[in-house]
Amino acid sequence: MVHFCALTCFRLDFGGFFIFFSCPCVLSHPWLEREKMNTKTKKIVMLGLFSAIAFVFTVIGNVIPIRFAGFLSFDPKDAIIVIAGFALGPLATIIISVLVALIELITISGTGPIGFLMNILASVSFALLPAIVYNKKRTFKNAMLALLASSIMTVAIMLLWNWLVTPLYLHVPREAVVGQLLPVFLPFNALKCAINVVLIAVLYKPFVRILRRVKLLEPSKKDEK
Repeated sequence: MVHFCALTCFRLDFGGFFIFFSCPCVLSHPWLEREKMNTKTKKIVMLGLFSAIAFVFTVIGNVIPIRFAGFLSFDPKDAIIVIAGFALGPLATIIISVLVALIELITISGTGPIGFLMNILASVSFALLPAIVYNKKRTFKNAMLALLASSIMTVAIMLLWNWLVTPLYLHVPREAVVGQLLPVFLPFNALKCAINVVLIAVLYKPFVRILRRVKLLEPSKKDEK
């Protein structure tokens, strides 16, 4: 089936760039040219493709790490998850967040179940609200306002998460973590959200054009504002 090919992209080689080069192969497959491909199948294909691409972004973030305060690293996958939510709807952000976090857990992550839960929480808190807002009214202004709101919400949620969980994870006194919340965790999460917003603004339209070209998305009835 078509969706099996899309999902296999990241299943065949968890740690390498083969994943990156396999995605266009699925995009160019003759099956995608069939006008009768139903909506459900198209969504499954796109979920697989977006999951694969998001994981590639995670791998790149590990290969070329951007370190903050020596132990926090930037992961750009949330930009792809938001784009998927714009294209497929809010539920896609949750599905892809869980899939990518699970694949990361069993392949390249060394943070265990706590990191798995943190990845899902961070991705969903950043991606879900913009997907809901944008799918109600597809305008650039709505998307940017929703991303601003979700960025603030994500920073607040991750500060609470770090206050609650980091002392248990790192086996350090809570007071030590509290002292790092404002000078370390706050600017890190704010910068991470800001970079993801820029990536979304740059990548969204090229992604949509490709998906429409291979008939995974219907042509727009009018240009987005």
